[in-house]
Amino acid sequence: MPQAPDQFREFASLVKIVELLRGPEGCPWDKEQTHQTLTRFAIEEAHELAVAIDRGNLAEMKEELGDLLLQVVIHAEMARQNGQFDIYDVIEGIGRKMVRRHPHVFANVQVADSAEVLDNWAKIKAQEKAQRDPWVRFDLPPALPALISAQKVGEKTKKWHFDWQTPEEVLKKVEEELEEVKVALQARDQQALEHEIGDLLFSVAQLGRHLNIDGEQALRVTNLRFEERFVKMQQFCHRDGKDFAQLTSAELENYWQQAKLALITK
Repeated sequence: MPQAPDQFREFASLVKIVELLRGPEGCPWDKEQTHQTLTRFAIEEAHELAVAIDRGNLAEMKEELGDLLLQVVIHAEMARQNGQFDIYDVIEGIGRKMVRRHPHVFANVQVADSAEVLDNWAKIKAQEKAQRDPWVRFDLPPALPALISAQKVGEKTKKWHFDWQTPEEVLKKVEEELEEVKVALQARDQQALEHEIGDLLFSVAQLGRHLNIDGEQALRVTNLRFEERFVKMQQFCHRDGKDFAQLTSAELENYWQQAKLALITK
């Protein structure tokens, strides 16, 4: 029977646990998993970590960081079993990359500020990728949330001077895209609406980028704020002895305004 480690604070202990789970006497479910079947869990864990960070809940953050780390170790163990690489190859790879992309720390390169750090990072990364593909590509993970992808696209094209100069210029583009949505809506053209709403969302993401606002985080916080207010609406309705499902539009709006006032700091 596999034995649990004595020291759970050792990184090697986690690696051993995963090895045992995938071993001959391990867990049937763990042994059945592949890189493909576990992909969605890695994405989910990353999002759950983001929620914990947004809430400022340190206990949840600790747990979610552990869950995310587990995904890294499991994928590395699968690769080790297939004779491809192991967790220490992963650690070595990211370590070498960090040293290579921080010449201002580990070499004699001088930088003025964090903006120059990011610029150097992008140049080094582009040089590395040029060895494999001469064309400038975005290389964004397909599973990456679309809002994050849109912001990253703008960051990448900015490096090639293909960008707006000011937030006001981007706002003008947002307004143009909104007008095009209105035209498509008036025509009830579903295909055009999908196209124009996509353009509008992309432009809004770029506006956030120019204002140094992370669009994904801003929307995530808004979603949480909306949920809190929606729950508060139900609580007020219950307080008044009413059936939330039977409220009129006017009553719903009234409770919404009450919830906003009650959660004015949210």
